[in-house]
Amino acid sequence: MTSTIIRCPHCAANNRIDNQKLVDHPKCGKCKKSLLFGAPIEATQDNFNALIHSGLTVVVDFWASWCGPCMQFAPTFKAAAAEFGQKVVFVKVNTEEQTALSSEYRIRSIPTLMIFQSGAIRQQLAGALPPSQFNQWLAQNS
Repeated sequence: MTSTIIRCPHCAANNRIDNQKLVDHPKCGKCKKSLLFGAPIEATQDNFNALIHSGLTVVVDFWASWCGPCMQFAPTFKAAAAEFGQKVVFVKVNTEEQTALSSEYRIRSIPTLMIFQSGAIRQQLAGALPPSQFNQWLAQNS
């Protein structure tokens, strides 16, 4: 069995989760809060494939710290994770640190948003959206 490491969005503890148990809404071993819902998960090359192939709908924000629109969009993405977190997993990929993922998904502008279902890209959008438009895009595509 393969597993993935997920950092708890609440207490920052690292948790090793069997990939087959990702759909069971795992909880943090330290703080007992949900690992996949309520806040974005920091994705790495090591955990990205497990997250997008978990059987859950996954929204990914490809971003960079030097990108003004990315930084302005971050609170919108975080708020959506809290609001839609029971139905959708929210993932952030730092394109500066995860260059292999950026290359694999051909990220040419940031922020780039993608919705994955069963490991396949269902929707893709380049650019930041205001909260109401982002929530509408999520509702239509998740």
